[in-house]
Amino acid sequence: MNTLNSLCLFCGASPGADPAYRDAAASFGTTLAHRNIRLIYGGGSVGLMGVAADACLAAGGEVVGVIPRMLVEKEVGHAGVTQMHVVETMHERKALMTELSDGFIALPGGFGTLDELFESLTWQQLAYHTKPIGLLNVNGFFDALIAFLDHARDERFLRDLHRESLQVDTDLSVLIDKLRRAEAPDTGKWLDRTKQDKVI
Repeated sequence: MNTLNSLCLFCGASPGADPAYRDAAASFGTTLAHRNIRLIYGGGSVGLMGVAADACLAAGGEVVGVIPRMLVEKEVGHAGVTQMHVVETMHERKALMTELSDGFIALPGGFGTLDELFESLTWQQLAYHTKPIGLLNVNGFFDALIAFLDHARDERFLRDLHRESLQVDTDLSVLIDKLRRAEAPDTGKWLDRTKQDKVI
């Protein structure tokens, strides 16, 4: 059972076209506050990032932002968070967010959201961390991405254990419970198999 004292949120700096995305981000922040889970996120006050942070703070939760200096103005760094870390690069941002978090959940977003999500999955695959990772599929936003991951698995570019390590649900409370129960992929077995594949 994983202890989730803090969860890292990956999501858009835009609110998106569907009001359901804003509602999901607000529910995310409120839910974490009610469950006494610290919110770790990209530090912005705009888009879904800002909605989630505001909702968590309004419900009495703790919010920690991590933002590169060059994006403080562009993403309008949130002035009201519990703690803000200003770093120099995107690489430092992702590394610190990973260090501060016990798990990760992605909500709708664009390139940045997908970059953060897939880097977390890659780091887990390579055993740089063993923290659980989830995808909150709001109104089918990630349906095509999920189908692609299944396709990549079927074409043998992903192993079953790595495809299955990404927890997916449409209900946040259910997803959090899945993260608590999730087991990290058996990297040792995978690395042994990779070595065997190369020999063959």
